[in-house]
Amino acid sequence: MSTESPTAALSDLGVSIWLDDLSRERIASGGLQKLISERNVVGVTTNPTIFASALAKGEAYDAAVGALAKAGAAVTDAVFEITTDDVAAACDIFRPIYDATAGFDGRVSIEVEPGLAHDAAGTIAQAKQLWEKVDRENALIKIPATVEGLEAIAATIGAGISVNVTLIFSLERHREVINAYLTGLETAKAAGIDISTIHSVASFFVSRVDTEIDKRLDAIGTDEAKALKSKAGIANARLAYEVYEQAFASERAKVLLAAGANKQRPLWASTGVKDPSLPDTLYVTELAVADTVNTMPEKTLEATFDHGVIEGDQVTGSYAEANATLDALAALGISYDEVTALLEKEGVEKFIVSWNELLDTVSAALEAAK
Repeated sequence: MSTESPTAALSDLGVSIWLDDLSRERIASGGLQKLISERNVVGVTTNPTIFASALAKGEAYDAAVGALAKAGAAVTDAVFEITTDDVAAACDIFRPIYDATAGFDGRVSIEVEPGLAHDAAGTIAQAKQLWEKVDRENALIKIPATVEGLEAIAATIGAGISVNVTLIFSLERHREVINAYLTGLETAKAAGIDISTIHSVASFFVSRVDTEIDKRLDAIGTDEAKALKSKAGIANARLAYEVYEQAFASERAKVLLAAGANKQRPLWASTGVKDPSLPDTLYVTELAVADTVNTMPEKTLEATFDHGVIEGDQVTGSYAEANATLDALAALGISYDEVTALLEKEGVEKFIVSWNELLDTVSAALEAAK
């Protein structure tokens, strides 16, 4: 019997474990380094909700806020300074992993302001600003996969900046995201940029799909509907992996890969289980497959380490079953397109709320520090 931990087994399978959390306290205390050493963590993702939570508790930011208040910093400038400082410090901690994995891991993501989600020009400008400010080649700039975001993704990749595409819910949008990545690589290549230095992940959200569809299945209430509960998120993500395989086997992709390009790996996001009746490692063990990233809240990471059962590739070979699940949902009158469009809209709205909470928290802290 193997004595290997489940997180080590996941890593050996080709799944990169990234932590879905970051705070100055975690950086300064050595807690982040401990997760790297003991839980096979090889990257970090952040978002406005995570930063709002980190800044609202503890004293780790008091000195920084005090200095910014003394300098008369505006609240948006203060948020920019604090969040980019945290990301740069985390990038330095992960640099050895980045070097050891030729840039695939050791990554730290920072998101453009969510209010720019439907503003391509604004997103492009801020992506460049964040990239230059963090000034670490192992950073990833997070851009949401809205229609306007697609243009921003292509332009940002085209400028040689590595991107984490976030808030992907539908297979069609995933195809469009890969197209934007390939378009960006073609632009960068034509401009003489070394495309082997550009990396990207496509963050495909999982548990939120189940939350929304399960609500609709409960409303239908039949035995047939109940039998489909908590199956849509995994089926959708498995089919996203098929999209990835097909896209990077295309002639267009092969030309770029031959020139040194990297594949845009699928990243499983929203992998914390929302329904307490489900296994707490469900979205980790059932989506285990090579060449992916699973970004986990710490609670999910610890559950996986403690009792996750890693049984090899759970994705390739599952596509017929996954399609059958989505077909069965459609037969019950649940619109896939409607659900995924709603989730994208709500995802942007939720991040805007968190961003405003972050601004309020920092504003109050600046006022108190004066």
